[in-house]
Amino acid sequence: MADLARCLPLQRSSVQSAHDLIKPFIHETPVVTNTTLNDLASSPQTPQSLEGTPFEGRKPAKPRMKFFFKCENFQRIGAFKSRGAFHALARLTDEELQHGVVTHSSGNHAQALALAARTRGIPAYIVMPTISTPSKIAATKGYGAEVIFSGSTSEEREAVVEGVMKRTNAILVPPYDHPDIILGQGTQALELEAQVEEMVQKEPALSTHTAAEPTTNGHNGVNGKKQHDQRAGHLDAVVAPCGGGGMLSGVATAFSGTGTYVFGAEPSFEGGDDARRGLAAGKRVESVKTLTIADGLRTPLSELTWSVISDKTKVRGVYAVTEDQILKAMRLVLERMKLLVEPSAVIGLAVCLFDEDFRSMVEQEGGEGWDIGIVLSGGNTTVEAISKMYTVAEPRAERVEAKVAMDGSREIENVAG
Repeated sequence: MADLARCLPLQRSSVQSAHDLIKPFIHETPVVTNTTLNDLASSPQTPQSLEGTPFEGRKPAKPRMKFFFKCENFQRIGAFKSRGAFHALARLTDEELQHGVVTHSSGNHAQALALAARTRGIPAYIVMPTISTPSKIAATKGYGAEVIFSGSTSEEREAVVEGVMKRTNAILVPPYDHPDIILGQGTQALELEAQVEEMVQKEPALSTHTAAEPTTNGHNGVNGKKQHDQRAGHLDAVVAPCGGGGMLSGVATAFSGTGTYVFGAEPSFEGGDDARRGLAAGKRVESVKTLTIADGLRTPLSELTWSVISDKTKVRGVYAVTEDQILKAMRLVLERMKLLVEPSAVIGLAVCLFDEDFRSMVEQEGGEGWDIGIVLSGGNTTVEAISKMYTVAEPRAERVEAKVAMDGSREIENVAG
C-alpha cells in the first residue's frame, strides 16, 4: 500500500478529497425510508420478548426513531468495499502497481479489489479462505482475479499472501487496515449526509424534527403550517456494521465535528463483538474466531481502526446483537423494504430494534426523537443461503408458500393474485 507518510490524515476533509477521486468509479447509492420500520422501532418491545435476554425485567423503552437507509447493496460489486478499493488504487502510482495487487478477503473486499484492478488494467491475486461462500468466490473470479485458497486462520492466510507477494511482486492492499481504505469507505457518509438533507427539505415529515409550534390564531405553526426544527435534515446518529472497523472508522471520520453521533454494531455470537468487549475492557481484542451468519464481520479491529473507534469523540459506542435478532432484522428488510441484503448489512437495524440500552438512550436523549442513518453495507448473498437461514418445518413451509389454506385444505380454483 501507499507509504503512510504519503497518506492524508484521518479527518473529514480527507474523506471529501477521497470522494472527489473515486466518484467516476462508484455509484452514489440511494437512501430510502420505511414507515413500517419506523413504527416498529418506535414501539416498545413486549416484556415477554425480553425474557432470557440481558434486559429481562426492565421496562421496555419507547424511543421515537425515523430511519434513513444508505443502500450500499446497490454499490458496484454489491457492497461498500468498492469505495475503499478504488481509493487505495487511486493513491498508488503506475510504478507501484506494475506487478498487480494482492489481498486476503472472504468475499466483498476480494470482489472490490478485483474490479478496481481490472479497471486499472492490472492483475489481482486474491487469497480467500476455503470457508468463503461459493457465490463470492465465483464473483471474484468473474472480475478476472486469480484466486488462491488458504486456511481460515490469520497465520495461514498471511503465509499464503507472503508467498504470492514473493512470486509476483504484487503490492498488498489490505481489506481495512490502511488510511486510504478507511477514507474511501467514509465517502458513503458524505453522500448519506447530503441525501438526507435534500430529502427532508423536499418532504419534512420524513424527519422527527418537524416541529409544530402554537400561534396566536390557535393553529399550530405559522399560519397553520408546520415549521422546521433547526435539526431537520441533520442526522442525530448513524449506526454502521463493525468487523475489521474500516467502514466504521471511515464513517466516524466523515461525521467528526458535525454533531452526528456514530455507533458501531456487531454480532455477539462466539465472541464476534470484539470491539464492544475491547471498549469495555479498555484494550483491543486481537483475535476473533466466530462463525456468525454475519460473515463479513468475522474479524477483529486492527491497531489503526482501534485508534479511531476507541476515540469517544468519533465513535460514541458499539452494541452487539444475537443471530436471531440479525435474522429478524433481515426478514424485515427483505419482506417490508423488498431489498436483498446479506446478514452483515442489517446489524445496525437490529441494534435499533432490539438493544434496550440503545433504545433507552434514544428515549432519554431524543426528545421528539432521533433521525438515524442505517448503513446497509451489502447484498452479496444467495437464494440458497437465505433459504437455509429461514428453513421451516414442511407443514409451515407449505402454508408460507400458499399451498394449503388456514384449515389445511388444498382446494383452489381461479384465485386472483
